[in-house]
Amino acid sequence: MTTIPTIPLNDGNRIPQLGFGVYKIPESETGDAVVAALDAGYRHIDTAAFYGNERGVGDGVRRSGLDRDEVFVTTKVWWEENGYDSTLRSFDESLDRLGFDTVDLFLIHWPAPRQDRYVETWRALERVREEGRARSIGVANFHIHHLERLARETAVVPAVNQVELHPWLPQTEVRGYGAEHGIVTEGWSPLARGRILGEPVLVAIAAKHGVTTAQIAIRWQLQLGAVVIPKSVTPERIRQNLDVFGFELDADDLAAIASLESGERTGKDPNTLG
Repeated sequence: MTTIPTIPLNDGNRIPQLGFGVYKIPESETGDAVVAALDAGYRHIDTAAFYGNERGVGDGVRRSGLDRDEVFVTTKVWWEENGYDSTLRSFDESLDRLGFDTVDLFLIHWPAPRQDRYVETWRALERVREEGRARSIGVANFHIHHLERLARETAVVPAVNQVELHPWLPQTEVRGYGAEHGIVTEGWSPLARGRILGEPVLVAIAAKHGVTTAQIAIRWQLQLGAVVIPKSVTPERIRQNLDVFGFELDADDLAAIASLESGERTGKDPNTLG
């Protein structure tokens, strides 16, 4: 079975570098997908209150036969629940749906800057971390200026910033800020919601290495030093997305992929949502 490397977080914990995302998997299918992922060798599951499938994640972890402490589980508070009290309430509800006493990582899903509540939301995350109910805390979809405000107004540096990340949107500045301040970058939508799979540059690199285009995109993120969370409900693709440790992209490959940067997003700009 594949051994997935782990990355140290700034709080002393570690996160598996390759995880399994469950965005848009119906709750009725989530448990089986999680069981398939854990059986394939994943040890990191990424969900969120907004996904509506936390119960399925908890069910899949329990059905896997693995001990709870063998599986790193992330969930998130949705932006409409930003705020101190509402975040604490949302966290309790997430734990209840998961059926867990703790989560390994709890994130602010979006800053929703027009609400101007992400700082008080962060203070709620600091509290659940102090209580030991979230082992690590972080953010998602934060630009540098959002992170800088947290640094000015709060005491705890996020362990993780989960952002949209793929060859069209390599997030160079955000990753650089994270590296400088001890914040691990985690990438969602590594395949640009499937749209990047036909990108000729990636197709050619995949043919060169005898792997799939998806495997090239995932391997690229790993070599950036980022955490990556591909999603699939197909057991074969779940296993295939994990099979990315038997080859390495060379300097020519990385230069070719760097040329693809366009700034194109498949999701919202964090400055505009909420």
